[in-house]
Amino acid sequence: MFESAELGHSIPDEVYKKEIPALREALLDMQYDLAQAKKFPVLILIGGVDGAGKGETANLLNEWMDPRLIHTHAFGPTTEDEAERPPMWRYWQKMPPKGRIGILFGAWYTAPILENRDSKPGQSLDNHLNDIVRFERMLTDEGTLIIKLWFHLSKKQQKQRIAELEANPKTRWRVTDQDKQHLKHYEAFRTLTGHILRETSTANAPWMVIEGSDPNYRGLTTGRYLLDTIRNRLDSKTPPPRKASAPALELVASDGRNVLNTLDLSKSLEKDEYKEQLEEYQGKINLLTRHEKFKQISVIIAFEGVDAAGKGGAIRRVTQAMDARTYSIIPIAAPSDEESAQPYLWRFWRQIPRRGRVTIFDRTWYGRVLVERVEGFCNSQDWMRAYAEINDFEEQLTQHNIVLVKFWLNIDKDEQLKRFKEREDTAFKRYKITEEDWRNREKWDDYQQAVCDMIDRTSTERAPWTLVESNDKKFARIKILKTICEQVEHKLESLK
Repeated sequence: MFESAELGHSIPDEVYKKEIPALREALLDMQYDLAQAKKFPVLILIGGVDGAGKGETANLLNEWMDPRLIHTHAFGPTTEDEAERPPMWRYWQKMPPKGRIGILFGAWYTAPILENRDSKPGQSLDNHLNDIVRFERMLTDEGTLIIKLWFHLSKKQQKQRIAELEANPKTRWRVTDQDKQHLKHYEAFRTLTGHILRETSTANAPWMVIEGSDPNYRGLTTGRYLLDTIRNRLDSKTPPPRKASAPALELVASDGRNVLNTLDLSKSLEKDEYKEQLEEYQGKINLLTRHEKFKQISVIIAFEGVDAAGKGGAIRRVTQAMDARTYSIIPIAAPSDEESAQPYLWRFWRQIPRRGRVTIFDRTWYGRVLVERVEGFCNSQDWMRAYAEINDFEEQLTQHNIVLVKFWLNIDKDEQLKRFKEREDTAFKRYKITEEDWRNREKWDDYQQAVCDMIDRTSTERAPWTLVESNDKKFARIKILKTICEQVEHKLESLK
C-alpha cells in the first residue's frame, strides 16, 4: 500500500515556484465554480504518519483557496456533549453543505487506529471498517465527493523529520512524547494502517497515499489531485433523476393480506376505562423519566401514520406526562434550503438527544421511503438503498443506550374521510387539513404498499415497529403510552 510513497519523491524549488501560481488560480476558479453550482459538497479526510505534513497541507489549502468557503476541523478527545450521543454524531455536525469544502483531520478513522494499535487486525476491526465503508457509501450516494488523503513517511523519514523539528526552537513544540512512542511501534502502525486503507479504499471513496517527506512534492501533488478530482466532478454530465417506481418491491400475497389490512381497527376503549388507563400510564411515564437510571439513557419516539390518524393528539398525551424541560418535539416538513444542502439523514442526526432527555419526531427519516418514494421526489435507487441506511442509523442509536420507539398509526379510508370532513367543518381544526392531504388520499394504495415495504424492511429486533389501530383515538393513545412505558422500563431494568 505504501511502496510508491517511500521512493523519496521530491520537486526542486524552481519547478515548484513556477507551477504554483497557475495551480492556485485554477484551484480558486474551481472553488468558486463549486460554490456557485451548489451541486455537491466536498469532504476531504486527512490522515497519515506523525510528521508527514498533515497540518501544513491543510494550512496550504486554506492559503491557496478562499478560506471562507472551507470548513476545517480537527477532532480531539470526545467531549462530554459528544459522549452523550452515538460516536458518529460529532462528525455529522461538521458535514459541509453543497458548494462548500470540508477538511476533517482523522475523523472516523482515528478510533479504529487507536483501538487496534496494540493488536493485530481481526474480525472486530474488519466489522468496524465495514461500517465505515457503508457510511461513506451512503454519503457518496447522497452526492458527497469524498477525497481521502493519507500522508506517509518511511520509518527512516519519520525519524529524520522528528529530529529536524526538535532541532528547530520554532518547531520543537510540535514534537510530543506520543510522537516518539509511535515511532517505536512504527512497523505495527504501518501494518495496521495499511490494512485499514486497503479495506476502506473503494471505488466511490478511494485513498490517495502521498509521500510527505518533501514539502514541495507533497503540496503540489495534493493541489493537483484536488483540482483534477473536483473539476472532473463539476464538469461531468450526470443523467437526470428518474421517477421512482412504487411497485418495484411489490409482492402481493395471493390471499391479498398484508400487515396493514389485517389490523383489527375495531378495537376501542370506553370513556371511563380510557380515563383510568390514561392516568395510570401517564403517571408511569412520569416516574420512569424521573428514575435515577434515566440519566444513563435517552429516548427517541418516532411517529408516522396515515394523514389524520391522530399523531398530534397522541403526542400531546405523551408530553402531558413529562417535565417540559426534558423533552423536545421535532415536527418534520419539507426540507429547508439548509437541510436540502445535506444528506437526508443530517437533519435527524443533529436532533439526537443528550442523556436523560426525550426527543419526539412528528414524521421522521422514513419520509425517504414513503412520501419521497410515492411522489417521485427521489429516484428508485435512492429510496431502495434507504432501507439499509436507515437500519444502520437506528442500530447506531440503539447501541448507544437510546430507546427508539417507532409507531405507525393506521386508520381505514372511511375513517380518514370522516376526519377530513370534520376538520373542514370545524373552525379551529381547519389548519389541519390541506390540499396536499386530499392529494395524498388519491394515492392511498401506493402509500399502503410503501408502508408495508417499510415495515417489512425496517422492523428490527433493536428497533421494531409498533402498529397502532387508530380508528378509535382512545385505544390508540393508551397503546402508545403503554408501549413507551414497556420499552423504557425494559431498558432501565437492563442497566447495572
